[in-house]
Amino acid sequence: MWIVYALLAAISAALVVVLTKAGLKDVDSSFAFAIQAVLILVITWSVVYFQDSHSEWRSIPKQSWYFLIGAGIFTTLSTLFSYKALSMGQASYVVTLERLSLVIAIVLSVIFLKEKLTWQLVLGALVMVSGAVLIAFSDGAKQ
Repeated sequence: MWIVYALLAAISAALVVVLTKAGLKDVDSSFAFAIQAVLILVITWSVVYFQDSHSEWRSIPKQSWYFLIGAGIFTTLSTLFSYKALSMGQASYVVTLERLSLVIAIVLSVIFLKEKLTWQLVLGALVMVSGAVLIAFSDGAKQ
């Protein structure tokens, strides 16, 4: 089932990029994110209440709070940087470089989460980096 959710996340992320780029035409990137953040807040808390999992906050370990708060900070920074880049560059090029986060996540997961590094992961990461470099240095990216 995780594959279905991962694919839905990928489709949603692609739609976010395209819709955000279209919406940034006459709007400051930080303000655009602030608008979307309100929707994120309302929708996610609605889901939490609908699933009746809102009382779980009391049982979250202290260390998990630190990790979740850190992730929230970096989610916000990532999105602000992404929106700024989208306001300045073409979506297809911005998202290609931004998705190098996948390679960075692989490296960090191996180092800090002790996940197993396989030849498939290494090869896939090299292909992603190669593709990003190829696209970043193409003629279209210089426009």
